[in-house]
Amino acid sequence: MSTNETTYDYVIVGGGTAGSVIANRLTEDPGTTVCVIEGGPDDRDLEHVLRLRDWLSVLDSELDYGYTTTEQPHGNSHILHSRARVLGGCSSHNTLISFRPFAQDLDDWVAAGAEGWDNATVQSYADRIKCNIVPIAEKDRNTMVKDWVSSASQAADVPVVEDFNALTSHGGGFSDGAGFLSIAYDPYTGYRSSASVAYLHPVMDVRENLTVLLETWVGRVLFDGDRATGVSATTKDGERITVNARQEVIVAAGAVDSPRLLMLSGVGNAEELGALGIESRHHLPGVGENLQDHPESIIMWETTKRVPENTVMHSDAALFVRRGGGGDDDPRPDLMFHIYQIPFDDNTKRLGYDSPEDGWAVCMTPNIPRSRSRGKLYLTSADPAAKPALDFRYFTDPDGYDEKTIVDGLKIARDVAATEPFRSWIKREVAPGPQVRTDEELSEYGRRAAHTVYHPAGTCRMGAADDEHAVVDPRLRVRGLRGLRVADASVFPTLPTPNPMVMVLALGERAADLIREDRAATEGEAR
Repeated sequence: MSTNETTYDYVIVGGGTAGSVIANRLTEDPGTTVCVIEGGPDDRDLEHVLRLRDWLSVLDSELDYGYTTTEQPHGNSHILHSRARVLGGCSSHNTLISFRPFAQDLDDWVAAGAEGWDNATVQSYADRIKCNIVPIAEKDRNTMVKDWVSSASQAADVPVVEDFNALTSHGGGFSDGAGFLSIAYDPYTGYRSSASVAYLHPVMDVRENLTVLLETWVGRVLFDGDRATGVSATTKDGERITVNARQEVIVAAGAVDSPRLLMLSGVGNAEELGALGIESRHHLPGVGENLQDHPESIIMWETTKRVPENTVMHSDAALFVRRGGGGDDDPRPDLMFHIYQIPFDDNTKRLGYDSPEDGWAVCMTPNIPRSRSRGKLYLTSADPAAKPALDFRYFTDPDGYDEKTIVDGLKIARDVAATEPFRSWIKREVAPGPQVRTDEELSEYGRRAAHTVYHPAGTCRMGAADDEHAVVDPRLRVRGLRGLRVADASVFPTLPTPNPMVMVLALGERAADLIREDRAATEGEAR
């Protein structure tokens, strides 16, 4: 194999949600050169990627890394954790549901040592986001979902919300509500306004200081002493290349592949790496720890009439509930429900349930906004091609909070289905079925049918200088090393309450500022 070597100011590993933002912002300075290395193809000519309504066709396809979970003694061991192998990353995969961060979530971050990530600061970066985030257009709001919003509001005794983000832009949160979602999309065409669409497409063929290497896999970060100097990568043709960074390597490969790359590069728990034959370069035991998710379960009904066809992406509205009680004075919702206007039957089929025909099913998916279970991601081999192990340890929190949340969610979902006008759409409950009634039965079903909302986070979490398990400092620099930063959902100390895409975009915006500030300070010292 030949060796090809190039040099840029910054090398960004991952052209996903955060990486797209950082690349755009850094190359606003024509004197700064940036190379983005993305493992997947260009999304500009992929109609099924750009058309948001087709998002399910991208999952478990050639554009999906298809990670799976390890055996889960208290949860579902058969969950496919889709991670995008395409420019734009998971913003080219997911439903682009967009919530501004909650103030209390960011208070938790600051309390965990993430100085500078307070609500006022993060909201100012959320204001900069280029993606077109708007409430779902009236033409896309079908009558069944409108009826569901009305019944959810009545059954759960929560207000109908016209724009969830209007509640979070300044005060920073809400306790409950039902309503249509805000989505990053073009309501006239139904196309995504993903990170790649908003941040990369307009500049890829315009800015000479931006290079995007596609279908190129980074296997290792290169070091000179304690300084990251670049990366070793392999192109789709099998050519080994070295891409050098004069200033920094920025790892933005997501909550699975960022810690994976660090560990393959010898950065992680030295004992565990040594057991796999990986030479430890820097002992950092927090890499891969603190794995979090938004677990959800599902309840499905067959409808009395065909589900209307107008939709953005088959999951257009949400219900938030704050149960509270038990001395819990936290103002944030502790249950969230998506409505799916399709038979979302990946796990119910496996459990033996039948599925209504397409067009004759509706589902609710109760999920846990702040799960208390914590898992771990780890390598199973020194081979970069071997997939990592994802042990989410679902439903293992010692007080059973996660389990109880799912049980309560299934009960509330049934209350919604029993309330007009949504009740008139329901023919029968398909899964778990009306025979499943007791808390024990609901728990057993709910955990076995559990799924993911595709929100892994926390595996390179940021924290204070005296936190030995923090992987990055509040400026996103890998602790104990120079020239290496991580910028994606892996740095979250805790997972935000709602869908986290806006938080990842805001993190990318702030990361770009931190990178520029640190460079200016270094160059000022040199002078």
